[in-house]
Amino acid sequence: WVPAEKPGAAPRYQDGKWIEVTYSRPILRGRKDILGAGADYGKTVRGSDPVWRAGANQTTRFMTEVPLVFGGKTLPAGEYSLFVDLKPGDWTLIFSKQPFQQKYDPADKAATWGSTNYDQAQDVLRVPMTVSTLPISIDQFTIGFVDMTQQGGSLGMWWERTLAVASFTVGS
Repeated sequence: WVPAEKPGAAPRYQDGKWIEVTYSRPILRGRKDILGAGADYGKTVRGSDPVWRAGANQTTRFMTEVPLVFGGKTLPAGEYSLFVDLKPGDWTLIFSKQPFQQKYDPADKAATWGSTNYDQAQDVLRVPMTVSTLPISIDQFTIGFVDMTQQGGSLGMWWERTLAVASFTVGS
């Protein structure tokens, strides 16, 4: 951060590196137990796909201008598709190099739309997430960064009464 150029203006970010997530945000709209339970856990949000797109509609995208280290494994700088393997209390964050569709084309079986056509062979990194129950309900699915420092932080996902996080450090 650098000081504001004008008195009263906010400081601005300069010469740093960005981490960005692009996703659609589904809403509960009165639904309960959106993730389900037991053998049906996650089926409501992922449908017949093997993993969840971590959002709605198009494939969720994750871009980092620096390498990130999750649990001792390095994610190189670049742009990835982001998915989550949902199991009760045991989420796995997935970064994939598989191409994605900007506009849905059912004839394109190589690229994903959401998580349709997902191919595990295209995974770059799979990371366990810490899953916990919230005392409040989050109506709109949210992805955000928490506890950030110059050295790292955590990627968090909140929806209904569930919070899942994956911590990372900035690599070199």
